Amino acid sequence: MGMNNHERAANVALLGLTFAPLFFTVNSNLNVIMTACLTVYVGCYRSVKCSPPSETMSNEHAMRFPLVGSAMLLSLFLLFKFFSKDLVNAVLTCYFCVLGIIALSATVLPAIKHYLPKHWNEDVIAWHAPYFSSALSVEFTRSQIVASIPGTIFVFWYASQKHWLANNILGISFCIQGIEMLSLGSFKTGAILLAGLFVYDIFWVFFTPVMVSVAKSFDAPIKLLFPTSDSARPFSMLGLGDIVIPGIFVALALRFDVSRGKQNGYFNSAFLGYTIGLILTIIVMNWFQAAQPALLYIVPGVIGFLAVHCLWNGEVKPLLEYDESKIAAKPSNSSSDQTNKKVE
Repeated sequence: MGMNNHERAANVALLGLTFAPLFFTVNSNLNVIMTACLTVYVGCYRSVKCSPPSETMSNEHAMRFPLVGSAMLLSLFLLFKFFSKDLVNAVLTCYFCVLGIIALSATVLPAIKHYLPKHWNEDVIAWHAPYFSSALSVEFTRSQIVASIPGTIFVFWYASQKHWLANNILGISFCIQGIEMLSLGSFKTGAILLAGLFVYDIFWVFFTPVMVSVAKSFDAPIKLLFPTSDSARPFSMLGLGDIVIPGIFVALALRFDVSRGKQNGYFNSAFLGYTIGLILTIIVMNWFQAAQPALLYIVPGVIGFLAVHCLWNGEVKPLLEYDESKIAAKPSNSSSDQTNKKVE
């Protein structure tokens, strides 16, 4: 499945914007908005695949997600409070470096595989760990090995220098892969998840020092860093969750459009809601000069714009009945093949 011109343009724009602060001053507020929106856009279109996702999130998982997230956040806060920050960050850096190689490799693979011999993309190599061959085995292609080279370079650069650019390259890769690979299954599940995280974000930012403390202490690519001209505050930050969580909902809207053969209908509304919500976050943050829970503004924007569009078109029922888990259970047929061709 090839990329359309607007998808290629978004990829090029995202790449250029990521490297731009190395060469000239970029307004950090504008950089936050454009980088986040382009990352969501790229991830959404990469999520449109010929086969529906094999696993989707259930309503029960969506309900539990904020509780699990709270437990992890509080655990990190306590680790940083009672143990050496350097030790905790060293362990977390090792973990995220392994994930970073995998994520960045998967992100660049589609762009380079067309320039490699065809059999490099198709021939699978199986590696079995000595003495543990039955329990530990890995399958990969030569193309994946080539794609892992830039991932390994950026990971070593990040681990040694903790440079903001290496951090952002890895962080954006995490976001794109998250939006591409994760599926909410239905808009009902998506609404439950976003509503729960809406409360989660407000509570941990406004009512406790936990979220801000962990974000400042956690020295791993879980946030994007945007250089500023303020020496007292050299970087603006945006958590990856503020991109991935709403992003998977926006991606669901795009796949809903594609499944009906109507591209860019509800996707445009959800994406516009995300953009406006993020802009509001930046405006309020600068007005009060204080950290803001981005999902406080993004969640109402994404769900609100989509709901208004849906009500306006009188299509509440088909939107609420859309369920990717049921689509995944059905065998492919000619009609679904025709739908898939629309995004090629």
